[in-house]
Amino acid sequence: MRKLFFALLLIGVSVLSFIGGRVSRTTDTRVFTLNPTPVPTPLAKYTIETLKNATIVPGSFQSGELINDTKDITVQTFHMSYDPTLSNGPIKKVSGVINMPKEGSNLPLVVMLRGFVDQSIYAPGVGTKNGAAFFAENGFITVSPDFLGYASSDSESGNIFETRFQTYTTVLTLLHSIPTPSFSDLTGGRWDGKNIFIWAHSNGGQVALTTLAVTGESYPTTLWAPVTKPFPYSVLYYTDESADGGKFIRKELSKFETLYNTDQYSFTNYLPNIKGPLQFQQGTADDAIPFEWTRSIVNRLRKNEVEVSYFEYPGADHNMRPSWDEVIARDIAFFNKWMIVAQEE
Repeated sequence: MRKLFFALLLIGVSVLSFIGGRVSRTTDTRVFTLNPTPVPTPLAKYTIETLKNATIVPGSFQSGELINDTKDITVQTFHMSYDPTLSNGPIKKVSGVINMPKEGSNLPLVVMLRGFVDQSIYAPGVGTKNGAAFFAENGFITVSPDFLGYASSDSESGNIFETRFQTYTTVLTLLHSIPTPSFSDLTGGRWDGKNIFIWAHSNGGQVALTTLAVTGESYPTTLWAPVTKPFPYSVLYYTDESADGGKFIRKELSKFETLYNTDQYSFTNYLPNIKGPLQFQQGTADDAIPFEWTRSIVNRLRKNEVEVSYFEYPGADHNMRPSWDEVIARDIAFFNKWMIVAQEE
């Protein structure tokens, strides 16, 4: 009888413990939060807002080989060592071409930004050579960066979008480096220390406009048939020219858009930052840039009260033929109009 009693008691205790355990678990009010593992966003440093606040360390210049030496100008290559990430990344070298007039001192400077050129056919000065020679013959120093991956520059990024964004950081660093002693050594101290103009063609136009949106500076800028559509449409528009019909670019863009807001990388969303003065020149027979694009951006900038002049050339192609002489002469007049002269000091 006593054994039966203890057996029943043990069963009762076990049942109560089981019930008590269940009650305790079902009435637990604690909340557990699972924090997802952060996803790296290394390209966030290239948004326009981030670039606006970035600390830009000037690069250093080294002279290169002589390309051409005429009675009026000297043409040679150069290298600029700099950090294209603007964030303590590896130092790289970008090559470029500098045109120097043979005569004169205290000379104004034109930074020249070319359009897209296939790497397989690129040579230093392609896309800027003719204009640079004309400007130098008229008393301007010209500096034309090749960009990473071109000519004797170091390799570009392994990411197609970082490659794009580092064209901006290349130009930003170049502009910050012009007042340095190494640039003075490169030019023999002949830059006037005041005048920096920008000339840009095609894709170089969107690089220039993005640079202006980042800096907020009033570099007088002339743009030939610039790419002015928002990113990434400005990329997608040309994907049918790729060997694979744009499949790779669209695949990479899909990945990019899962991590980043593309609006933050498009200068068209930052037009109030652009101060001017600007000059746009566009041919109506351009098969790369619809002239409606240029008309549209000119109107938008004028609504923001930017000083803009616009010239359209009936029948002119993407390289402004057959109106090249007229177009380049208007650039000289534009630069002279906005020249800072010594008497204004």
